[in-house]
Amino acid sequence: MHIPLPSVLALAAILFCIGLYGALSKRSLIIVLVSLELMLSSVNINLVAFSQLGAFPNLRGQVFSLFTITVAAAEIAVGFAIVLAFFRFCKSADADDANSQKR
Repeated sequence: MHIPLPSVLALAAILFCIGLYGALSKRSLIIVLVSLELMLSSVNINLVAFSQLGAFPNLRGQVFSLFTITVAAAEIAVGFAIVLAFFRFCKSADADDANSQKR
């Protein structure tokens, strides 16, 4: 089954915009991290969609997508560790509290 490229690009744009809204407007550090993951997922959708273009479709987009998934998994693990350490220190996961802890 072939899904048209504009439909895939529209889906990726919608996911990216939702992730951008969540990253910029929410105060919870957990929501911000999840929003960043949503933005990375939309980039992966674009990579896979564009890898199927051309006369000779190849796996280059899938390989790049695999690398970004690996980096995203490492990023989310480190991010959650930082959020947990901050929560233990401040008893809050609010981004405003993180900004007030500067010394």
